[in-house]
Amino acid sequence: MRVIDETGAQLGVKNIFEAIDLAKSKGLDLIQVTEKVEPPVCRIADYGKYLYSLQKKERKIKVKTHISKLKEIQLGFNTSPHDIEVKAKQAEKFLKEGDKVKLQMVLRGREKAMGEFAKKKISFFLETADKLLPIKTERELKREPKGFTMIISKK
Repeated sequence: MRVIDETGAQLGVKNIFEAIDLAKSKGLDLIQVTEKVEPPVCRIADYGKYLYSLQKKERKIKVKTHISKLKEIQLGFNTSPHDIEVKAKQAEKFLKEGDKVKLQMVLRGREKAMGEFAKKKISFFLETADKLLPIKTERELKREPKGFTMIISKK
């Protein structure tokens, strides 16, 4: 197996027993770094510190990754223009965090017959949100049994 010492210098290809004796003489452990290569690579180091460094790398990766969530904003048929602006600011906050926003307009009873009016409300919301932050549509406006839905995200 190929042996690397604690400073990172390569000691060459050695027998496993020689490598273990060398590690014990230094008061350290023999850690197999990879077994996919021929011959396998081992490092002489403190096993506790090695585990700690691996955990630290995993934490760094975990902090950098943001899992995109789907946030939902509901508009009503009688939602006022000012309330739509407030909801657009809330959508801007979600989009800045890297989340996607599902815009939903629920229509009840006779409101279902007035689809054009509902589309105008949604387009007003989209214009207002686009002024705050450039957006793109992930899923176009879709008519569903309960009303309209659409998914938007940050450009």
